[in-house]
Amino acid sequence: MKKTEKTFFIENLKEELKSSSSVVLVDYTGLSVKAQQELKKRLKAANAKMFVAKNTLFKLAAKDAKMPEEVLQDSVLSGPTAFILTEEDPIAPIQVLAKFASEFEIPQFKVGIVEKSFQDKESLIKLSMLPGKEALFAQVVGSIGSPLYGLVGTLQGNLQKLVFILDQASKK
Repeated sequence: MKKTEKTFFIENLKEELKSSSSVVLVDYTGLSVKAQQELKKRLKAANAKMFVAKNTLFKLAAKDAKMPEEVLQDSVLSGPTAFILTEEDPIAPIQVLAKFASEFEIPQFKVGIVEKSFQDKESLIKLSMLPGKEALFAQVVGSIGSPLYGLVGTLQGNLQKLVFILDQASKK
């Protein structure tokens, strides 16, 4: 890559990092091309994308995007690293990666940033076990709504009894 191409690449990557709701770094050592294509296909279905770049280029773009210092450490940015970005549901690509890793035993989580907060490997594994954002919202709404349905049912039962009593009284 020529120097002018590198500066253009870093600038584009910086903008993508700024607009991402989730950035996950994974070690993809041992992942075959066919498996990598399958992973990219699954990530695309979750509105995420995976790419591989030099660690030094990612480090420059991440510094410009003001990413947490934990991500920029040499211990994290060593060896083959793939980057997964999404602008939508931040948990969905993590779940896809965890499911894929359970099937193929590759890739391994390194670190990630989920909604601007740093996550280590253990945190990413815990996040991958959560239901998606939409499912969590549905559970909260269901929890809030269930007592209301009970109250409405009780009030309707009392109204029905009142109507029945008035009906019986009018027949006498």
